[in-house]
Amino acid sequence: MSKEKIKASVRDRYGRIAAESSSDCGGAPGCCGDPALSVDSNRLGYSLEELKSLPQGSDLNLGCGNPTAIASLNPGEVVVDLGSGGGIDCFLAAKYVGDNGKVIGVDMTAGMLSKARENAEKGGYHNVEFRLGEIEHLPVGDNQADVIISNCVINLSPSKQEVFNEMYRVLKSGGRVAVSDVVALQALPDELKADTDLYVGCIGGALTVDELISIMSQAGFTDINIDLKNESREFIKDWAPGAGVENYVASATIEARKP
Repeated sequence: MSKEKIKASVRDRYGRIAAESSSDCGGAPGCCGDPALSVDSNRLGYSLEELKSLPQGSDLNLGCGNPTAIASLNPGEVVVDLGSGGGIDCFLAAKYVGDNGKVIGVDMTAGMLSKARENAEKGGYHNVEFRLGEIEHLPVGDNQADVIISNCVINLSPSKQEVFNEMYRVLKSGGRVAVSDVVALQALPDELKADTDLYVGCIGGALTVDELISIMSQAGFTDINIDLKNESREFIKDWAPGAGVENYVASATIEARKP
């Protein structure tokens, strides 16, 4: 698949999810775009208290973890969320950074952006801003962010080195990465990598731990830590029933720092 085809397929899939998801998020599609395959966010590490605090429609059940749980956010910090979707992680981050902090959500899908902005207005979030853009070309200035978060999005990019280069550019010195994403447990078979549905379903584009460490190191990051969540394979197997994808990928937390 060409990079252009991958981006177009991802934009189309998540644009449809934004359009089809109901205002109260009932039966919202999961990472693979099928309501039957969604994962209850409580299973991903979000507390019931956190979920109840969100504006209706911001939790689209599209993640594979809870990046705000590992970000150790502080009042006054600037946070950038890659692939912000309906805004769930931006809104949770906003509570930690407070009125003196700022959260910037970036998404390449106009429908998701509209939904997130509506949710921000409903929830009265004055310290959250949503910008249209690709994660390979972030609409954020140099050395602006204290923390970059993301939830099951970087694996969708066909140009991951560009993504981590951009993350490094945007972070301040001493800034940190706190990401939840799908990681390959072993090299994916060609038939899985070539399947468009599996790519836009958060599986086909996953890299191994060694590949990620290499890319992140080349971008300049240090203190890289990737923690595999083997229990995630229980819900990942439902993203492509019968395909055995749980033998190849799992959710992980990815942390690093810009010197």
